[in-house]
Amino acid sequence: MTLLFLILACFMQLCFGAVYKVGESAGWTTIGNVDYKLWAATKTFQVGDVIVFQYSPQFHNVMQVTHAEYQSCNASAPIATHTTGKDSITITAHGHHFFLCGVPGHCQAGQKVDINVLRASSSVSPSQSPSSLSHIPAVAVPAPSPSHASYWLPSKVGVVLAVALVLLVSFA
Repeated sequence: MTLLFLILACFMQLCFGAVYKVGESAGWTTIGNVDYKLWAATKTFQVGDVIVFQYSPQFHNVMQVTHAEYQSCNASAPIATHTTGKDSITITAHGHHFFLCGVPGHCQAGQKVDINVLRASSSVSPSQSPSSLSHIPAVAVPAPSPSHASYWLPSKVGVVLAVALVLLVSFA
């Protein structure tokens, strides 16, 4: 039975992504001096994780930008713009994913975050320079509205594997 538990735990780790609310309880804001760089540095992001930006849409937005635009707080040509106030972005690739608030002055006040998804080996291959990683887009998809930093969301593969495992154990 212990072996079954370990196998199931491994499947869950491989097939389910975590949900992270940017800024935790403060959310995506300029109020309260949230240190988004520190917030991101305390997380280990993986492909499949969902990043949730929760904010007041009349005062903020979320723009995915290139590394150069992130560094200069330039929101004039974003890769993607999100304005719902409860934006969920699924990380679909390794590398850096740069986000900022496009409201004038907000990025300069620190409302920007670099979500860095490391490869399993934690290294960049010679064929990929760090600058090429800054142009990898993430895809926006709806997700449940979390109130805590992490939740588990099943992927289709995870559900299929879990069902197969249960059936295998039931008939073994």
